[in-house]
Amino acid sequence: MAGALIALDWTPAEAGRALGFSREARRRAGVRGYSPTFFTAHEWETVRVLVDLIIPRDERSGSATDAGVPEFMDFLMTDGSDQQRTAIRGGLAWIDIECRKRFGKTLVECSDTERAAVLDSIAWPAKAAPDLTHGVAFFNRFRDLTASGFWSSKMGVEDLQYQGNAFVTEWNGCPPAALAKLGVRYE
Repeated sequence: MAGALIALDWTPAEAGRALGFSREARRRAGVRGYSPTFFTAHEWETVRVLVDLIIPRDERSGSATDAGVPEFMDFLMTDGSDQQRTAIRGGLAWIDIECRKRFGKTLVECSDTERAAVLDSIAWPAKAAPDLTHGVAFFNRFRDLTASGFWSSKMGVEDLQYQGNAFVTEWNGCPPAALAKLGVRYE
């Protein structure tokens, strides 16, 4: 499975097609009316839970599901290679197996605390136990796909407060709050 997990790479053109498809699918069917073409019903539920754990709704914007990330991923899988599909499907199965080992239920059935325990054990590769390498590889790619889908969506671009190629008359440097957060200063 490790080799398959590495295969979750898409070209920018493939990701762009997926983004266009997910936007069109959401427009035509509405969020609730979308039927996945790749994911099974259980996988679809798992994907929706997992992307919202990665990018939850906050005071600034909606969640990854609100932005259409599951639809984006479904199209990527539908249009992806056999290796990519096997890797994502295998990773979703792995996370359910891990949840069953620890708590006797699937990720979807787990409490927020139980979900956090599993994800915390695979979210940071340097801290993960050696027997969790498959989960780490899956989660890192799944998190990347979630971020790609979210921050390329209209909601994600608005969340970033991206202004585009705007003319700046005067650059005053990085704001003091950002410098403090990074622990750096101008000399």
